[in-house]
Amino acid sequence: MKKVKDMKVSKDVDGLVRQMYGSGGFTAKKLADGVDILERMVKENAKIFLSFPACIISTGVRGVIRDLVKERIADVVITTCGTLDHDIARSFKDYYHGSFQMDDLELKKKGFNRLGNIIFPNENHGIIIEEKVQKFLEDLWKEGKREMSSKELVWEFGKRMKNEDSIIYWAARNEIPVFIPGITDGSFGSQIWMFSQDHDFKVDVLKDEKDLADIVYDSKKTGGLIIGGGISKHHTIWWNQFRGGLDYAVYITTAPEWDGSLSGAQTREAITWGKIKEKAKHVTIEGDATVILPIMIASLMNRLSSR
Repeated sequence: MKKVKDMKVSKDVDGLVRQMYGSGGFTAKKLADGVDILERMVKENAKIFLSFPACIISTGVRGVIRDLVKERIADVVITTCGTLDHDIARSFKDYYHGSFQMDDLELKKKGFNRLGNIIFPNENHGIIIEEKVQKFLEDLWKEGKREMSSKELVWEFGKRMKNEDSIIYWAARNEIPVFIPGITDGSFGSQIWMFSQDHDFKVDVLKDEKDLADIVYDSKKTGGLIIGGGISKHHTIWWNQFRGGLDYAVYITTAPEWDGSLSGAQTREAITWGKIKEKAKHVTIEGDATVILPIMIASLMNRLSSR
């Protein structure tokens, strides 16, 4: 029997997270458990899969994801097409604070898009994406590139990025594979389609699967930091089932379990599919990743820097 311990307010983020575990309180204990599991992934040299949806890249959490790639904590990234959209757009233009209560009809009239409580004018998103993606694709075409996987595309685009705030900038320089299984589901994908109308250019998604297979089969241990759900979550756990499942898994989700969706499915459900091992260390943390993830990664990096 472990006693519930009261927390003391601390400027030490990692110390506070450790107190969260001792507090026994609801999501706080799960958050602390998640950091412990992430630390074990790193210390035991597991191949760490980082999965997340694009929406968080429109926020400042982009910087947390960037640091996971920059510091080589993540070994593999699986995400959605919108991640490329936001990462490229924000490398050249700014996004702005809005609110969930804004008048959407008025925003539309003024040429603004709203994503939750983030807003940006059309020229800071769709227009700049079209301009940069078409230019980069034309450069690749002149270099003789006619067919590429999403991983290869991300690295080539990352090499051409000059902004160190960019996720794909660091993915390319650190040679961390970024897979986009839904490559056509976003502005980036639409630009590839438009380019292909007068260029015989193709995306080889099966080459991505071959690269993923090689990573999965060659890994002695794998871990997953899985934020949100959708195709990026499923692709991560789907491929890991072919090696008997993840050895470690940390889910962060706002989706409920009772709707039967993959996004809301807890780690224990994945065990029934063989996507997470029966003896794996795992936790599902319910809550907003824009709050939870920065605290967890700050705590993790503090532990890693003190080693």
